[in-house]
Amino acid sequence: MSKKQSIEEFLAPKKMAIAGVSANTKKFGYAIFNELKQKGYDICPINPKLDELKGIKCYKSVADIPGEYEKLFIVTPKSSTDEILKQAAKKGIKHIWIQQTANTKESATIAKENNIDLIEKECIFMFANPVNSIHKFHKTIWKIFGLLPK
Repeated sequence: MSKKQSIEEFLAPKKMAIAGVSANTKKFGYAIFNELKQKGYDICPINPKLDELKGIKCYKSVADIPGEYEKLFIVTPKSSTDEILKQAAKKGIKHIWIQQTANTKESATIAKENNIDLIEKECIFMFANPVNSIHKFHKTIWKIFGLLPK
């Protein structure tokens, strides 16, 4: 499957778990959670330090999330990414997006060894419709220069 197809398939059900959500409004984990909720996504937040975020129950780990969440978005510090990938593999999650800069040198290998369809080195804000603000401009520039996934 092409990266473009993988991204479209990942976003289509508008339902995903997110590892690394944050209650700190200045953190990227909060921005992603908040924007995707505003765009109508059904989000299952994961953060071992939170019981809830904006009235939504938070789960302590990937192992704890309900089974109906088949897509996982990871927006954690690199030091946690690979452990979360391994937890997801153990749970049977086969479609994972690691937010750009959260991936490690080992992430792709772990995903491949566990037969996971992995999206990495991409910003979800450029693909989760409707694409707004600076992300719309950024996506347009990438399109002009042929940098969007094919």
